[in-house]
Amino acid sequence: MLVGVMLLLWSLMGERQLGHDLHYSRFRELLKSGQVETAFVSTERIYGKIREPKDGDPPREEGEPSGAFDYQTRWIRDEQLVADFDQHGVDYKGFTEEPSSGLYMLWMLPLLLLPLLFLGMLFRARGGGPGGGAMGSPFGFGRSRARMHADKETGVRFGDVAGCEEAKTDLAEVVGFLKNPKRYAKLGAKIPKGVLLLGPPGTGKTLLARAVAGEAGVPFFSISGSEFVEMFVGVGAARVRDLFEQAKKQAPCIIFVDEIDAIGRARGVQMGAVNDEREQTLNQLLVELDGFEPNSGVILLAATNRPEVLDRALLRPGRFDRQVVLDAPDFEGRKAILAVHARGKPMADDVDLAAIARGTPGFSGADLANALNEAALLASRHQAEKIAHADLEEAIEKIVAGPERQTRRLKDVERRRVAFHETGHALVAYHTEGADPVHKISIVPRGRAALGYTMQLPLEDQYLLTRAEIEARLVGLLGGRAAEQVVFGNVSTGASDDLDRATRMVREMVCVYGMGESAGLMRCASDPDQPYLRGPGTRLQRDCSEATAQAIDEEVRTMLDGYYARAVELLQRHRAELDKVATTLLERERLDAREFADLLAEGGE
Repeated sequence: MLVGVMLLLWSLMGERQLGHDLHYSRFRELLKSGQVETAFVSTERIYGKIREPKDGDPPREEGEPSGAFDYQTRWIRDEQLVADFDQHGVDYKGFTEEPSSGLYMLWMLPLLLLPLLFLGMLFRARGGGPGGGAMGSPFGFGRSRARMHADKETGVRFGDVAGCEEAKTDLAEVVGFLKNPKRYAKLGAKIPKGVLLLGPPGTGKTLLARAVAGEAGVPFFSISGSEFVEMFVGVGAARVRDLFEQAKKQAPCIIFVDEIDAIGRARGVQMGAVNDEREQTLNQLLVELDGFEPNSGVILLAATNRPEVLDRALLRPGRFDRQVVLDAPDFEGRKAILAVHARGKPMADDVDLAAIARGTPGFSGADLANALNEAALLASRHQAEKIAHADLEEAIEKIVAGPERQTRRLKDVERRRVAFHETGHALVAYHTEGADPVHKISIVPRGRAALGYTMQLPLEDQYLLTRAEIEARLVGLLGGRAAEQVVFGNVSTGASDDLDRATRMVREMVCVYGMGESAGLMRCASDPDQPYLRGPGTRLQRDCSEATAQAIDEEVRTMLDGYYARAVELLQRHRAELDKVATTLLERERLDAREFADLLAEGGE
């Protein structure tokens, strides 16, 4: 910045005005009319003075001073110029124009300061100084950016964290050691130096780390892994050293490093300049973890949702001795999380948190907290005094399918097609053994593309699926397209997402679960090695020959055709129910599980 300012000053001084700027042709006109009094001719320019105008002189041009003024003009080599000066009595002389000493300094100072600035940045990046390390670096460039919180500032206890009872049990030993280390030392027990919290995003890793500090009542250093990494090599290592130096002075204490994969990636995987800085930071972290005794009172907690990329040296015993997994909560965990986040919120008498927990499988703690907040916003929008169960249901639908699109108006023909499409999903699921029960049907457009949706919810959490259950889901997915074929005789683009999901499920059956004939028991596809970041759009990576891949494609198509034929045949047998439910859905726009079951019961009578 300083160099830029100096160069700007130099440019301004180099272009300083020593008089009114004249075109050379205008200068010759004034010289010919005898108005030029003096002229100082340099190698490039002519400076001088124009006298006061007299009677008979040509009028001044627009923009020129009316009286006498100083002028300057660029000299175009003119051999006649000296003769014209003599003819019109001009006082002239020549000189060599040289830059002043100040201008020399403006050029020299930046050149002198550049090496000094470079050395200063290198000094700070290396964490230099008399004492070495980050503490001696000027301006604190190599100092740790960790934020220290006292016990009262964390504001979190184990009672504020729900849905992860096993994890809290593992971490209770850490709390017990920080409160009473002598009890563990008496038995010769060594508390883990490091505890790694693993789990998908939103499962409460950071919240649980703060709860450990709050329960133990010790200082809590919090920092993100990305805050160690800079463009200058050595800064991250200096900050790691400074962080542990501060922690040892505050022992017993807790260091919490969030997103440790930013500095803990396996060495030698990435290429580029930043890789060198990250590796040095990781090396320093490994050294620091080996540099203090297990019972020194400093415990490192770290969190990540990408354990597969961490360096093996970081995970060995003696560094991160314990790994605590926080997974998506089960039904009891979701109910406990909802109860925690419902504290302080006025709830109506009809609110059933157990029903909400049962209807949110796969939701993380952050998702459930967001659902309660959305319900509170909806209740306030309706100017209600309390949060009703309907607000919670609407909040769940908003998170799953997106907000309602009140402005999206479908034509009657399109609306009728959507109603039969969604009814097809629901009716096939109702009449297929092993399918999840229908929870709600809607033809209200939501989100970016959903013109309607059918929500199915399992009665309880499932951790394994049989082939029959997978096939029931596949037939239900193809029920929407089958309904369009049965009722209208043709199909639309509305089933694109259903086909995508069905194709992926069948391909997993054949390639991953060994449920096909073409590959047999051979696993011929692998999923990306990201256990906690795997989403619905994850694609399989092929691991087989071209011939096997072709056979798999043919089998996948044959299986999809068979499931589609089952859906078409089922809807043809229950055509009356299909028409009845779709007609009612067109009238009401929404049907819940009870209303849907009542309609089918009436049809059975």
